[in-house]
Amino acid sequence: MRVTPKKNSKILAILIKHIKDNLKAYLIVSSILLIGIILGVLFVNSLPQEKSQEIQTYLTDFTTSVKDGNAIDNGQLLKKSITNNIILTLLMWFVGSTVIGIPIVLGIVAFRGFCLGYTISSVIAVWGIGKGTLFFVCSMLLQNLIFLPCMLALAVSGIKLYQSIMKDKRKENIKFEIFRHTIFSIIIFLFLLLSSFIETYISTNLLTFYIPYL
Repeated sequence: MRVTPKKNSKILAILIKHIKDNLKAYLIVSSILLIGIILGVLFVNSLPQEKSQEIQTYLTDFTTSVKDGNAIDNGQLLKKSITNNIILTLLMWFVGSTVIGIPIVLGIVAFRGFCLGYTISSVIAVWGIGKGTLFFVCSMLLQNLIFLPCMLALAVSGIKLYQSIMKDKRKENIKFEIFRHTIFSIIIFLFLLLSSFIETYISTNLLTFYIPYL
């Protein structure tokens, strides 16, 4: 099926309206993600020497393995990535569907930000700003351009569900909002699947190409 410019414009208009309608929630979850990233960077920078050495050893062993011709198992990587995205979507859908689950949703966002900051800081600490940044760009940037907005959208959907239920506690409204949250989560999961394929078949190839230059 051909996607016409008119359809593209309609999809873009819907996306812009969604962001505008939930701008405050997006600002909140984006701020929490940023805080998590900063904490991850600070954590790595405060590690004792022996822990920093362990990170360096792990990364250098990985790159040495690739340089020696040991191929990355794309099938296993794809399976792991899809499984992780299924768990993330189900978890954020479930806790986002409960009144008390919003702090958990925000905690997940902060934790993923922490992991990202930790990873970025680790590769830069090992290879310096230039090579470390290129390592991140090749191995993680592309899938995260999809993954991070999707995760934020799942968090915002949960917040929107909570706010809607607090405004209108009628049974009919609760059912409708949970249904909306469920359909939205399914759509977001499809985009997360795309990020898994990008991670496996594009980022991996870029990384394999770049590693010999480290």
